Parts: sequence; C-alpha cells; structure tokens
Amino acid sequence: MNKYIELLRIRQWYKNVVVFLPIVFVGRLFNAPELVLTLLGFFALCLASSSSYIINDIIDREADRKNPEKRMRPLASGTIGVPSAAVAAALILAAALVLSWAISMLFAAFVLALFALTFLYSIWLKNEVFADVLVIAVNFVIRAVSGVFIISATISPWLILCTFFLSLFLSAGKRFSELSFLAEKAKTHRKVLGAYSPSITSALLIISTSLLVMSYSLYSFISIYPYLIFTLPLALYLAFRYLYLIYTGSEIARHTERAYKDKGLMAGLALLLAAVFILIYA
Repeated sequence: MNKYIELLRIRQWYKNVVVFLPIVFVGRLFNAPELVLTLLGFFALCLASSSSYIINDIIDREADRKNPEKRMRPLASGTIGVPSAAVAAALILAAALVLSWAISMLFAAFVLALFALTFLYSIWLKNEVFADVLVIAVNFVIRAVSGVFIISATISPWLILCTFFLSLFLSAGKRFSELSFLAEKAKTHRKVLGAYSPSITSALLIISTSLLVMSYSLYSFISIYPYLIFTLPLALYLAFRYLYLIYTGSEIARHTERAYKDKGLMAGLALLLAAVFILIYA
C-alpha cells in the first residue's frame, strides 16, 4: 500500500494550491460555501495530477532507472507493475473528473485540459527544448484559472501572468540545477537536457525573474488593493533567495517540495503571505 501511495506523488500536490488564488485575491476566502467548493476543486486537481504522474512514470521508467534520484520510484524499481499502475491511473482520473463535474462543468473542462496537456508533455513536449518549461508554466495557469470557474469570480490578468512567470522561473531553475547535478550524464537522464546549456538556462532565469518581478509589481500597483505594493520587497527577497539556492547547487532547485528545508525561504514566504492576508482582509 505504501508503494501505491508513493506512486501518487502526494508531495507534489502543493502545485495545485494556486487554485486558491481567485478566492483569496477577490476577498472571499471566508465565504464558507465557496471555500468548500475550492477545497473540493483542489482535491480534484490533485487526483488528476496523480494520474498524470503515474502515466509519466510508466513512460519514463527505463530512464528513471538510470537517474540516481529517481531509480527507487515504484515503477522504476519494479515494486509495482505497469498493468497495476495503469489501472490505478485510470481509476484516479475517473474520480477526478466525476468530482470536478460535480463542482462545475467548466471546471471539469479545465481539469481535463490539464490532464491532456500533461499527457502531451509526457509523450512528446518534455523532449522539446523551451516547450518543456513553457508547458509546465501553462499548466500552472490552467490550475489558477480553473479556480475562477469554481466561484464565478473575475481576477486581474496580471495575477495570472504572475503565476505563469513564477512557474517559468521555477522550471528554468530546475533545468539549471539538473544540468549542474547530472553534469555530462544529463542527456542520458533527460533527453531535452542535451539541448540546454548552463548559459541558456541562466539566461532563462534572468528573463523569467525580470518578468515575474515586473508582473507582480504591476499587479500590486493597479489592483483593488493598492497597498500590496508594500509587499514588493518581500517578493524580491524570495526571488533573490531562490536564485541564490539555484546557483549554489541546492537540491531545492530540483525538488521544490523540499523548500521547507531553507529557513530563509520559509521565513520570507510566511511574511509575504501574512502581509498579503492582512492587506486584503484587515
């Protein structure tokens, strides 16, 4: 049973937290019915994500066996067979679609779109230079926008752009870190890494960081909560701290779910979240 739980990659579910952006930034977090619906939407997205992870692990199991950080995954290690994993993926996807349909037909369409794009990523786009990181960023946008249709809200396009550029920033950082960690073996572990170089990924980091800071600055300046502009120093600190971790070889750049290990990052994030909450709800 533990191996099946590991197959779900629950540690990656944090990526679906962006579905809460609409309810938080329209000031309706304490609307109980809408909060419950958003929580259900979060779990629907988590289930769809887990189904995608299983399919990706089925496809990548041979390559994962050569990766020092992935070789012990259930499918790569052989502790779970492909037929069992495929059945699990199908059942989990069905549960995700049923739950999302019960919330909203439009929300269900976004969940299905997320799964479809992730499937295309697994079988094709992850091997295309630049398309791989852009698809990951688009997936985050899909998650964020889906929350709009759960509560029938309207949010600033700049907030959506913040989500896109944040994901692009994290993805570029991951590619840079993978190249540094795997060195000359990078291409054998992930085909697309053969098309990247430290200089290219470093340029992507600079571009995505600049766009992220610009979009957050514009959003906070023109939003209905103008005092959010005072959170910009905290946002800058987080971006700079993460860049520092990337360039100093931290494992966090390859495994964002391990960000809790860095006290500076966690302190900055806690302060930013607290400041945003106070400025919107106080």
